Amino acid sequence: MTLKKIDEVFHRYTNNPDAAKLILRVVFGGLMLFHGVAKAKHGLGSVVFLLESHHLPGFIAWGSFIGEIIAPLMLILGVMTRYAAAIFTFTMLLATWLVMDGKVFALTPQGSWALELQALYLCGGFCMMFLGSGKYTVMPEYSSRR
Repeated sequence: MTLKKIDEVFHRYTNNPDAAKLILRVVFGGLMLFHGVAKAKHGLGSVVFLLESHHLPGFIAWGSFIGEIIAPLMLILGVMTRYAAAIFTFTMLLATWLVMDGKVFALTPQGSWALELQALYLCGGFCMMFLGSGKYTVMPEYSSRR
């Protein structure tokens, strides 16, 4: 088998942008759900404290349930994906600002960027916002425009 033939076969079986969108949605939505479930289980006290320490009203903490439970579930299901991704991204921007301010140029003891995980979530959120849901969605008629 020639290299060209191998490339054609590989391309035929890996050229599926809709599957990539599904994987992106399920991975990022699923990982964010852990954060939301932890807040639902242990309460919002730490979030309220962070908000108030930045001179913001504590009731905003209730928004973390929208950004960390409802929006991720919408992403996983592919329902109104672009809107859910926008909420997801805004939640990460706010969380990064509250928790990591002053660490933009900081490194961890292992030498990686201190905001590496937050940057990954932000980029994933932006990607989902620009890509949309693709064809693998629970309710295609309610997903954002593809």
